Amino acid sequence: MHPKERTKDGEEGLGAVPPARRIVLATFGSLGDLHPFIALAKELQARGHIPIIATSEFHRERIERQGIAFFPVRPDLLDIEAKPEFFRDLMDRKKGSEVVIRQVFMPSLRASYDDLREAVRGADLLVSHVVAFAGPLVAEATGIPWVSAVLSPISLLSNHDPSVPPQVPWFRHFRRLGPRFHGPLHSFARRAVRKWTEPVQQLRSELGLRPVADPLFEGGNSPTCMLVLFSRVIGEPQPDWPPQAVQTGFAFFDDVHATGMTAELKQFLSAGPPPIVFTLGSSAVMDAGTFYERSRAAAEQLDRRAIFLIGIDPRNRLREPLPKSMLALEYAPHSELFPRASAIVHQGGVGTTAQALRAGRPMLVVPWGHDQLDNAYRVCRLGVARTLARDKYTVRRAATALRHLLDEPTHITRASEVGRLVRAENGAASACLAIERALAVS
Repeated sequence: MHPKERTKDGEEGLGAVPPARRIVLATFGSLGDLHPFIALAKELQARGHIPIIATSEFHRERIERQGIAFFPVRPDLLDIEAKPEFFRDLMDRKKGSEVVIRQVFMPSLRASYDDLREAVRGADLLVSHVVAFAGPLVAEATGIPWVSAVLSPISLLSNHDPSVPPQVPWFRHFRRLGPRFHGPLHSFARRAVRKWTEPVQQLRSELGLRPVADPLFEGGNSPTCMLVLFSRVIGEPQPDWPPQAVQTGFAFFDDVHATGMTAELKQFLSAGPPPIVFTLGSSAVMDAGTFYERSRAAAEQLDRRAIFLIGIDPRNRLREPLPKSMLALEYAPHSELFPRASAIVHQGGVGTTAQALRAGRPMLVVPWGHDQLDNAYRVCRLGVARTLARDKYTVRRAATALRHLLDEPTHITRASEVGRLVRAENGAASACLAIERALAVS
């Protein structure tokens, strides 16, 4: 903030309260993509600002329930929700990321640009998620000050701390070969995916903007401030991160007031030892396949209590009645449930991973696609988790992995240590300080 800002008493001085600013937060995707932006919005409100979340109509009710202003921006994810079969392609390990970009975001890029340009009318700052592809275009075309944000390490494509691409999980064996090896590989990867974002270059040309080398990576980074909204425990700052990167830690939000733990869940948790929690987040749950049936069998083999968060897809309902030691629910707030679990089995989305890390519980990660394989590798590297490929998730393998997690004190102790580190961070507050600094120099 500017050193000479007016204080509450109307006098200029150091450390003054910044004036209220209108700040548009643009994001797209699952709850793991939305919740950090809700966390930022609530913190900005607490600091006296006026946040507006610009995203799909699909998320309107969740946002407005928090007393946060909403502005609809296409694409409308309601269209995807109506086609559950499409999630199989969206979550495919090899082609899922390409499908998301080329079949969801690129066809509506011009509409997204028009909507977001209207959303920032009269605003003081734009904050955009890396997949809000219209964000950089709107910032350049309008001149509005702009802050970008990334949620997981794979978005930074570091040569010093290389990520594990979903298409080639065996790549983790080559991570230690160093920047001389990974630099050329990352250059090749950037060229390979450049065709996915060709519509961005075409729209830039129509708008009279200069082309960018890489709309998916560097081209999506603000030149003045980039928020790195994940904890140092899964990714330390690297020499090849952009100099404007500000690592804040995770920005947590869970809608506990509207979707808190039910009386049934509270009673279940109080009736016995901590259960294993099985969940697939808010995207992979739409393509669960046999995950829940195999999870139930694994829990039975271990003679452990279990909770299954199965979502709204009727295909995920467990076929046989559950014993009293098990409970299936559509959803429960992770921030309340995870700390009361013995272990957490999940898909590796960054939002679910962050909540499991904060809870301080060991985890078994079964990645579907996108950043999930890389997140799985990173929590395994931390010593708090094990991982199984989706096609290797059998009853026997799941039970064996969980037995190691639950019976060996090393994972439990380490998970508790990491949980304390994550809980000591305040990602939303740190991010809002960076946002206010960006406003002060704009």
